[in-house]
Amino acid sequence: MKKILFLDQSGKPGGAELCLMDLVEPYKDSSLVGLFEDGAFKSLLEQQQIPVRVLGEQAIQVRKESRFWQSLGAIGPLIPLLGKVVQLSRSYDLIYANTQKALVVGALASWFGRRPLVYHLHDILSADHFSLANRRLAVTLANRFAALVIANSQATKSAFIEAGGRSHLTEVVYNGFKLDLYDDDAGNSARIRQELGLDDRFVVGHFSRLAPWKGQHILIEALTRCPERVTAILVGDALFGEADYAQQLHRQVAELGLENRVKFLGFRSDVVALMKACDLVVHTSTSPEPFGRVIVEAMLCCRPVIAAEAGGALELVEDGKTGWLVPPGDVVKLAAAIDKCYQQPELRDAIAHQAQTYARQTFDLDRINQQIDRLLAKLF
Repeated sequence: MKKILFLDQSGKPGGAELCLMDLVEPYKDSSLVGLFEDGAFKSLLEQQQIPVRVLGEQAIQVRKESRFWQSLGAIGPLIPLLGKVVQLSRSYDLIYANTQKALVVGALASWFGRRPLVYHLHDILSADHFSLANRRLAVTLANRFAALVIANSQATKSAFIEAGGRSHLTEVVYNGFKLDLYDDDAGNSARIRQELGLDDRFVVGHFSRLAPWKGQHILIEALTRCPERVTAILVGDALFGEADYAQQLHRQVAELGLENRVKFLGFRSDVVALMKACDLVVHTSTSPEPFGRVIVEAMLCCRPVIAAEAGGALELVEDGKTGWLVPPGDVVKLAAAIDKCYQQPELRDAIAHQAQTYARQTFDLDRINQQIDRLLAKLF
């Protein structure tokens, strides 16, 4: 079996990291995940018996919105990290960069070490998410050094090409999911509802890190237009310097008098049971989502979904058939869609079952990993 060096910048388990953990599984006996930071993601990989090593000694202080001159300050920490990756890559057949900072290091290591490079693109390269300097850097490195760019949606691929990326390098592969993780467990869900005091409530779940573009504030405002029985649970923490937004959400809840209708649950490992405890799951991103992992997870849990009508969500949800789409940031239409689900239980159940069938057919991890394997086989 070919040996692959997987690279990821984060020590925290975000959507890109969870995707990586799944796709590494078939290669774990001969491959390694190299992380630029220590953290909970390393522990998750170790629990799955996936070989992992922390390569970075200090965080690379470059954000998606950083300008060119700000990015120059990251050169110092990059040099020793690059040296480690170049030396390590000589023991592997392929470098697989899973994030943008991993692309920077992986591209240079690919050139020095004469190893093919794959870039797995989990982001929409647009002004909504990245500075012009960072967009140009990602596209230039991918065009120059990558043998393959894997985009996690058509929306992601289109943004890459629009930013100057080469279309012939790019293949779309959706995220895969282990279907058995979403099997019914009604007992846990009932217990959770009882523990949270939600037995008699219509529960709307929002599953995402707390960040302005994820739009939790939109859901909170929409609750003021919904029946009193409608309650929201917010699952997720502020991760990337977004603590101020988390505090803003708490103030918003207090100012609107919604303390009894909004529950902040923080980071939770029992996401599937929490989703199954919900009557409805909403996705409220104000900027286009590259994929929308939470949307598919809700479908697999047989829960109806309302999603923001942009980006990857447009590829996952067929309005009125496998869920509902509302314009990003539109509080009035979001509230109306929630009320429709609340008032029409038979309709929401029918939609949820149709979505579950679609998701199981489309996003089965075994099928997705076979697709990845076929693409990688062409590079050896």
